[in-house]
Amino acid sequence: MATTANDSSNFDAVLDTTGLYCPEPIMLMHNKVREMEQGAVLKVIATDPATTRDVPKFCSFLGHELLRQTQTESHYFYFIRLG
Repeated sequence: MATTANDSSNFDAVLDTTGLYCPEPIMLMHNKVREMEQGAVLKVIATDPATTRDVPKFCSFLGHELLRQTQTESHYFYFIRLG
């Protein structure tokens, strides 16, 4: 698992969707989770405000756990445990 100095969360993979807009971040998330194992944690970085709605729905619909959702002035961060 990787960690960063700015994050206390552990994660197994990162998906950076910076600069992409709906539906691209969710499409890339679908592809990324297919490569990962159940129970692994994915960190998603986004700039599209629509992800604040779309990522929780993605998790709920597909049985993943949204561990944490945070944001800065310009970015949104999601930590998702794959179900």
